[in-house]
Amino acid sequence: MRTGGSTRKAKPGTGHGSTRSGSTQGAGRRAAPSRAPKPARVLPGFDAAAADGVADAPARQGWQQAIASTVQGLGYDLVDVERAGRGLLRVTIDRFPGRVYGTPGAPDSGEFITVEDCEAVTRQLQYVLEVEGLDYARLEVSSPGLDRPLRHDADYRRFAGQAVKVTLREPFEGRKHWEGVLGLGAADGAYTLMFKKGTDEQQLGFVLAEVREARLVPVVDFKGRKAREATAGPTDATTNESATRPAPDTAPETTKG
Repeated sequence: MRTGGSTRKAKPGTGHGSTRSGSTQGAGRRAAPSRAPKPARVLPGFDAAAADGVADAPARQGWQQAIASTVQGLGYDLVDVERAGRGLLRVTIDRFPGRVYGTPGAPDSGEFITVEDCEAVTRQLQYVLEVEGLDYARLEVSSPGLDRPLRHDADYRRFAGQAVKVTLREPFEGRKHWEGVLGLGAADGAYTLMFKKGTDEQQLGFVLAEVREARLVPVVDFKGRKAREATAGPTDATTNESATRPAPDTAPETTKG
Protein backbone atom coordinates (compact mmCIF):
# COMPACT_ATOMS: atom_id res chain seq x y z
CA MET A 1 0.00 0.00 0.00
CA ARG A 2 1.39 3.39 -0.94
CA THR A 3 0.62 6.73 0.62
CA GLY A 4 1.74 9.79 -1.27
CA GLY A 5 4.50 9.51 -3.90
CA SER A 6 5.79 6.37 -5.59
CA THR A 7 8.96 4.31 -5.33
CA ARG A 8 10.78 2.95 -8.34
CA LYS A 9 12.88 -0.20 -8.21
CA ALA A 10 15.87 -0.77 -10.45
CA LYS A 11 15.25 -3.40 -13.09
CA PRO A 12 17.59 -6.41 -13.10
CA GLY A 13 20.33 -6.34 -15.69
CA THR A 14 20.58 -2.55 -15.98
CA GLY A 15 23.80 -2.07 -14.05
CA HIS A 16 25.12 -2.29 -10.51
CA GLY A 17 24.88 0.05 -7.60
CA SER A 18 22.24 2.63 -6.83
CA THR A 19 20.72 5.25 -9.07
CA ARG A 20 20.19 8.87 -8.15
CA SER A 21 17.43 11.14 -9.27
CA GLY A 22 18.62 13.39 -12.10
CA SER A 23 21.86 11.47 -12.75
CA THR A 24 22.97 8.68 -15.10
CA GLN A 25 25.42 5.81 -14.72
CA GLY A 26 27.38 4.19 -17.48
CA ALA A 27 28.29 5.58 -20.88
CA GLY A 28 25.48 6.28 -23.28
CA ARG A 29 22.72 5.91 -20.70
CA ARG A 30 20.08 8.54 -20.29
CA ALA A 31 17.61 9.10 -17.53
CA ALA A 32 14.12 7.93 -18.49
CA PRO A 33 11.75 10.88 -18.98
CA SER A 34 9.09 11.22 -16.33
CA ARG A 35 5.52 10.65 -17.39
CA ALA A 36 2.65 12.89 -16.41
CA PRO A 37 0.00 11.13 -14.29
CA LYS A 38 -2.99 9.92 -16.25
CA PRO A 39 -5.94 12.28 -15.61
CA ALA A 40 -8.98 10.83 -13.89
CA ARG A 41 -11.95 10.25 -16.16
CA VAL A 42 -15.17 12.01 -15.21
CA LEU A 43 -18.36 10.17 -16.03
CA PRO A 44 -20.91 11.72 -18.42
CA GLY A 45 -23.72 13.56 -16.70
CA PHE A 46 -21.60 15.08 -13.94
CA ASP A 47 -20.57 18.72 -13.80
CA ALA A 48 -16.86 18.90 -14.61
CA ALA A 49 -16.41 21.62 -11.99
CA ALA A 50 -17.85 19.31 -9.33
CA ALA A 51 -15.17 16.73 -10.12
CA ASP A 52 -12.19 19.08 -9.88
CA GLY A 53 -11.17 17.32 -6.68
CA VAL A 54 -10.77 14.09 -8.66
CA ALA A 55 -8.91 15.57 -11.63
CA ASP A 56 -6.50 17.54 -9.44
CA ALA A 57 -5.84 14.72 -6.98
CA PRO A 58 -2.16 13.78 -6.76
CA ALA A 59 -1.03 10.50 -8.29
CA ARG A 60 -0.41 7.47 -6.12
CA GLN A 61 -2.63 8.36 -3.20
CA GLY A 62 -3.42 6.12 -0.27
CA TRP A 63 -6.71 4.24 -0.56
CA GLN A 64 -8.50 6.41 2.00
CA GLN A 65 -7.42 9.65 0.33
CA ALA A 66 -8.25 8.31 -3.13
CA ILE A 67 -11.76 7.30 -2.09
CA ALA A 68 -12.43 10.54 -0.20
CA SER A 69 -11.29 12.79 -3.06
CA THR A 70 -13.30 10.78 -5.60
CA VAL A 71 -16.57 10.69 -3.65
CA GLN A 72 -16.35 14.33 -2.61
CA GLY A 73 -15.31 15.38 -6.10
CA LEU A 74 -18.50 13.83 -7.49
CA GLY A 75 -20.53 15.85 -4.98
CA TYR A 76 -21.42 13.17 -2.43
CA ASP A 77 -20.90 12.92 1.32
CA LEU A 78 -18.48 10.12 2.30
CA VAL A 79 -20.09 8.53 5.35
CA ASP A 80 -17.79 5.56 5.93
CA VAL A 81 -15.03 3.42 4.38
CA GLU A 82 -14.32 -0.11 5.54
CA ARG A 83 -11.88 -2.79 4.43
CA ALA A 84 -13.51 -6.11 5.27
CA GLY A 85 -12.43 -9.72 4.84
CA ARG A 86 -11.64 -11.38 1.50
CA GLY A 87 -10.66 -8.10 -0.14
CA LEU A 88 -14.04 -6.40 0.29
CA LEU A 89 -13.88 -2.61 0.12
CA ARG A 90 -17.13 -1.13 1.45
CA VAL A 91 -17.91 2.55 0.79
CA THR A 92 -20.97 4.30 2.22
CA ILE A 93 -22.15 7.54 0.63
CA ASP A 94 -24.97 10.03 1.13
CA ARG A 95 -26.40 13.05 -0.64
CA PHE A 96 -25.99 16.61 0.60
CA PRO A 97 -29.31 18.32 1.40
CA GLY A 98 -30.50 20.90 -1.10
CA ARG A 99 -28.23 19.71 -3.91
CA VAL A 100 -29.52 18.58 -7.32
CA TYR A 101 -28.14 15.26 -8.59
CA GLY A 102 -28.84 13.11 -11.62
CA THR A 103 -28.02 14.19 -15.18
CA PRO A 104 -28.70 17.53 -16.92
CA GLY A 105 -31.61 15.95 -18.79
CA ALA A 106 -33.04 14.27 -15.69
CA PRO A 107 -32.25 16.32 -12.57
CA ASP A 108 -32.98 14.72 -9.20
CA SER A 109 -33.34 16.86 -6.07
CA GLY A 110 -34.35 13.94 -3.83
CA GLU A 111 -32.87 13.58 -0.38
CA PHE A 112 -31.82 9.95 -0.54
CA ILE A 113 -29.17 7.94 -2.38
CA THR A 114 -30.39 5.98 -5.41
CA VAL A 115 -29.02 2.92 -7.18
CA GLU A 116 -27.92 5.24 -10.01
CA ASP A 117 -25.83 7.25 -7.53
CA CYS A 118 -24.14 4.05 -6.34
CA GLU A 119 -23.44 2.97 -9.92
CA ALA A 120 -21.90 6.32 -10.83
CA VAL A 121 -19.61 6.38 -7.78
CA THR A 122 -18.68 2.72 -8.32
CA ARG A 123 -17.58 3.35 -11.90
CA GLN A 124 -15.44 6.34 -10.96
CA LEU A 125 -13.90 4.55 -7.97
CA GLN A 126 -13.02 1.56 -10.16
CA TYR A 127 -11.11 3.84 -12.51
CA VAL A 128 -9.33 5.84 -9.78
CA LEU A 129 -8.32 2.76 -7.77
CA GLU A 130 -6.91 1.16 -10.92
CA VAL A 131 -4.92 4.31 -11.80
CA GLU A 132 -3.58 4.52 -8.24
CA GLY A 133 -2.64 0.83 -8.25
CA LEU A 134 -4.71 0.04 -5.15
CA ASP A 135 -5.78 -3.60 -4.94
CA TYR A 136 -9.15 -4.91 -3.85
CA ALA A 137 -11.22 -8.00 -4.65
CA ARG A 138 -14.72 -6.56 -4.42
CA LEU A 139 -16.08 -3.03 -4.21
CA GLU A 140 -19.41 -2.27 -2.54
CA VAL A 141 -20.94 1.22 -2.68
CA SER A 142 -24.14 1.70 -0.68
CA SER A 143 -26.42 4.19 1.02
CA PRO A 144 -26.18 4.69 4.80
CA GLY A 145 -29.68 3.36 5.47
CA LEU A 146 -32.35 4.71 7.79
CA ASP A 147 -30.08 4.26 10.83
CA ARG A 148 -27.32 6.41 9.31
CA PRO A 149 -24.21 6.62 11.50
CA LEU A 150 -23.03 9.99 12.77
CA ARG A 151 -19.25 10.25 12.82
CA HIS A 152 -18.18 13.85 12.37
CA ASP A 153 -19.14 17.27 13.67
CA ALA A 154 -20.76 18.03 10.31
CA ASP A 155 -23.05 14.99 10.77
CA TYR A 156 -24.18 16.14 14.22
CA ARG A 157 -24.85 19.67 13.00
CA ARG A 158 -26.74 18.38 9.95
CA PHE A 159 -29.05 16.09 11.91
CA ALA A 160 -29.65 18.31 14.94
CA GLY A 161 -33.33 18.09 15.86
CA GLN A 162 -33.68 14.43 14.87
CA ALA A 163 -33.95 11.36 17.09
CA VAL A 164 -30.67 9.52 17.62
CA LYS A 165 -29.24 6.62 19.61
CA VAL A 166 -25.94 7.37 21.34
CA THR A 167 -23.55 4.85 22.89
CA LEU A 168 -21.02 6.42 25.26
CA ARG A 169 -17.47 5.15 25.76
CA GLU A 170 -17.90 5.24 29.53
CA PRO A 171 -21.16 4.77 31.44
CA PHE A 172 -22.94 7.83 32.81
CA GLU A 173 -25.36 7.26 35.68
CA GLY A 174 -24.81 3.55 35.20
CA ARG A 175 -25.65 3.34 31.49
CA LYS A 176 -23.94 3.74 28.13
CA HIS A 177 -26.94 3.68 25.78
CA TRP A 178 -29.08 6.79 25.42
CA GLU A 179 -31.83 7.80 23.02
CA GLY A 180 -33.38 11.21 22.45
CA VAL A 181 -33.48 14.29 20.26
CA LEU A 182 -30.09 15.62 19.22
CA GLY A 183 -29.33 19.28 19.87
CA LEU A 184 -26.42 21.72 19.64
CA GLY A 185 -24.60 22.68 22.83
CA ALA A 186 -23.62 26.19 23.88
CA ALA A 187 -19.92 25.66 23.04
CA ASP A 188 -18.36 24.58 19.76
CA GLY A 189 -18.13 20.80 19.55
CA ALA A 190 -20.66 20.29 22.36
CA TYR A 191 -24.02 18.57 21.83
CA THR A 192 -27.11 17.69 23.82
CA LEU A 193 -29.57 14.83 23.94
CA MET A 194 -33.09 15.63 25.11
CA PHE A 195 -34.86 12.58 26.54
CA LYS A 196 -37.75 11.73 28.80
CA LYS A 197 -37.38 10.22 32.24
CA GLY A 198 -40.86 9.37 33.41
CA THR A 199 -42.93 12.45 32.68
CA ASP A 200 -40.00 14.84 32.92
CA GLU A 201 -37.71 15.96 30.10
CA GLN A 202 -34.01 15.85 30.85
CA GLN A 203 -30.93 16.82 28.89
CA LEU A 204 -27.62 14.99 28.50
CA GLY A 205 -24.61 17.03 27.42
CA PHE A 206 -21.64 15.43 25.64
CA VAL A 207 -18.79 15.93 23.17
CA LEU A 208 -17.72 13.62 20.34
CA ALA A 209 -14.72 12.28 22.27
CA GLU A 210 -17.18 10.71 24.75
CA VAL A 211 -19.18 8.89 22.05
CA ARG A 212 -18.44 5.37 20.87
CA GLU A 213 -21.27 5.23 18.32
CA ALA A 214 -24.24 7.35 17.29
CA ARG A 215 -26.98 6.57 14.75
CA LEU A 216 -30.24 8.05 13.58
CA VAL A 217 -33.35 6.35 14.94
CA PRO A 218 -34.94 4.59 11.91
CA VAL A 219 -38.49 5.90 12.27
CA VAL A 220 -40.08 5.74 8.82
CA ASP A 221 -42.67 8.42 9.49
CA PHE A 222 -40.08 10.83 10.90
CA LYS A 223 -39.87 14.17 9.07
CA GLY A 224 -37.99 13.80 5.79
CA ARG A 225 -37.58 10.02 6.05
CA LYS A 226 -41.01 8.65 5.08
CA ALA A 227 -40.30 9.45 1.43
CA ARG A 228 -37.45 6.95 1.45
CA GLU A 229 -39.74 4.12 2.51
CA ALA A 230 -42.15 4.98 -0.29
CA THR A 231 -39.52 5.25 -3.04
CA ALA A 232 -36.66 2.94 -2.14
CA GLY A 233 -38.33 0.48 0.22
CA PRO A 234 -36.94 -0.58 3.60
CA THR A 235 -33.62 -1.77 2.17
CA ASP A 236 -30.63 0.30 1.10
CA ALA A 237 -29.51 1.18 -2.39
CA THR A 238 -26.38 -0.86 -2.98
CA THR A 239 -24.03 -1.64 -5.84
CA ASN A 240 -21.64 -4.60 -5.61
CA GLU A 241 -18.62 -5.10 -7.84
CA SER A 242 -16.88 -8.47 -8.10
CA ALA A 243 -13.16 -9.07 -8.55
CA THR A 244 -13.76 -9.49 -12.29
CA ARG A 245 -14.21 -5.86 -13.14
CA PRO A 246 -16.42 -4.99 -16.13
CA ALA A 247 -15.24 -2.97 -19.08
CA PRO A 248 -15.76 0.80 -18.77
CA ASP A 249 -18.85 0.71 -21.03
CA THR A 250 -20.47 -2.14 -19.11
CA ALA A 251 -22.86 -1.24 -16.33
CA PRO A 252 -22.08 -2.95 -13.00
CA GLU A 253 -24.51 -5.41 -11.53
CA THR A 254 -26.91 -3.62 -9.22
CA THR A 255 -28.94 -5.07 -6.41
CA LYS A 256 -31.19 -3.74 -3.70
CA GLY A 257 -30.93 -5.11 -0.24
